[in-house]
This record gives sequence, C-alpha cells and structure tokens, in this order.
Amino acid sequence: MSDLTNTVTQYLAIWNEADADKRAAAIAELFTATAPYIDPLAAVEGHEGIGAVLTGAREQFKGLLFELHGAVDTHHNLARFQWGLVTEPGAEPIAIGFDVLVTGDDGRITGVYGFLDKVPAA
Repeated sequence: MSDLTNTVTQYLAIWNEADADKRAAAIAELFTATAPYIDPLAAVEGHEGIGAVLTGAREQFKGLLFELHGAVDTHHNLARFQWGLVTEPGAEPIAIGFDVLVTGDDGRITGVYGFLDKVPAA
C-alpha cells in the first residue's frame, strides 16, 4: 500500500469517526492548518472548517459509512479516488463521490477537492 493510499484510508476513517474529539485530533494530525476542502456543497479552510463539514455530514447521514470504491490512483503528491456512502460495508452506495487529495512534503493533506457523481433523489 502506498503512502498516499494509506492517507486516503485515514481520510475516509475520519469521515466515519463518531467521536468528535477523536475526529478533531485526526483532522489536526492529517491536514495542514490551512488546507482547503472544496466540493459542490462546501468550500472551507483549516481544521475548524473541515471539522464543521464532517460534523454536518455525520449528522445528515447518521448510521451511514463512507468507504473506498475501487483503487486509489496516485502520482507525485496527488491521489484520486472514488468513495461511496453506504448503509453497511459492501452495500450498494446511495451516494458516490470522487475526490482529489493533495499532500505536502511531510505527507499531510494540503487540500481536498471533491465531486459528486451520484446523489440521492430529493
């Protein structure tokens, strides 16, 4: 497993972390202080902004899990990957997204840029 694949695994684990204090500590460890997180529904910067987005998603999608779908494609300091929002591990995703994660020389995330490929019907 490449370092970037491991970073993606850690990143998705943060989305699934139920404990707010553990989630905040993991964000501080994995992300640089000014890292942006940008997707069609959010554009934030820094640990607090990223934490707020993750907290909002956890509240909106209670009981659901984010999981990696397919392989992580990497080169240099970039990783692109698809994730699914599922009711249980391995289930058909109710939402699918595609993220690009950028890391710095120290391996910490300097930015995440997301796209939504499949969203639940309103």
